[in-house]
Amino acid sequence: MGKSDGRIESETPPAPREARHRSATFVAALPGLAVALVVAGAAALLGQLAPIIGGPVFGILLGVLAAAGIRPLRAERMTAGYRAAGTFVLQASIVVLGTGLSLGEVARVGATSLPVMLGTLAVALGGAALAGRALGLDADTRTLIGVGTGICGASAIAAASAAIKPKDSDVAYAIGTIFTFNIAAVLLFPPLGHLLGLSAHSFGLWSGTAVNDTSSVVAAAESYGGGASSYAIVVKLTRSLMIIPIVTALVALRTKREQAAEGGTRSRLPWRRMVPAFIIGFVLAAALDTVGAVPASWHPGLSALGTFLVTIALAGIGLNLRISEMRKAGARPLLLGGVLWAAVGLTSLGLQAVTGTL
Repeated sequence: MGKSDGRIESETPPAPREARHRSATFVAALPGLAVALVVAGAAALLGQLAPIIGGPVFGILLGVLAAAGIRPLRAERMTAGYRAAGTFVLQASIVVLGTGLSLGEVARVGATSLPVMLGTLAVALGGAALAGRALGLDADTRTLIGVGTGICGASAIAAASAAIKPKDSDVAYAIGTIFTFNIAAVLLFPPLGHLLGLSAHSFGLWSGTAVNDTSSVVAAAESYGGGASSYAIVVKLTRSLMIIPIVTALVALRTKREQAAEGGTRSRLPWRRMVPAFIIGFVLAAALDTVGAVPASWHPGLSALGTFLVTIALAGIGLNLRISEMRKAGARPLLLGGVLWAAVGLTSLGLQAVTGTL
């Protein structure tokens, strides 16, 4: 008893060893997480001063500039924290943002807006694959710009990044592209809507399906007036639900490619690998809001928390990014974003005309 081959067993039990490993990993991540938190705080303040740009965009921008200008921030010991911000904090942000999505509102709005939402999403994803390949962009960059344009800007990019684990430079390309066309939409959509003679309801559907980030949807719809913003926001939140099937599909595709690369057989994927935990959390959070378990008075605070967590995550990605990596792609990501932005906007108007909602 207690012996094997004449030797006393002295191996450390697996559970304590794993616990120590997790603890050491957490401690190693603290310095980088602290820096990301400070950068995110500054970005959030700037985001309040310039809400059209928003804290998340400032987060990745300040992160890149801080890492480029302050040498100690590029130290190897900081990397673990930056990566933790870009993964675990990113996933937590998606769960928190789910508390602002009522599935009851989704059902009410979906009856009239679903054809337009699905059509614009198909154009965004299909266009990203075809045009992005023609421009010579890698698959992750194409995917991130496509989901950012077709679903909900930075939040969709965050969710897709957590699923496919792209390079930090790919995330930066996508965020920069989405930011550029958010500003363009806020400036151009309201006068174009008036020129086309759109009703407040039609403009709300147009901006809700064709403008990227929620903040830009609100800005454009408020500028248009006539109560367009209330419908635009609900459409935008409903559109955000498309994150679930898209991210699930991305995880399944990535897992199958990894299996193929390892030379393994393509066995049936367990649902735990196909459906990430943060997506399950997102759905549960939305379900809690739907049944009234999340008080309405909590919504502003939870929305602010979710946005700040996204800002921390993008600050971490920016801190881990090197400007030299971004120069290689040049203007091609921006060109792809422009093509998709125009195609989605025109598709939304065309489908509204066909379905009688214009």
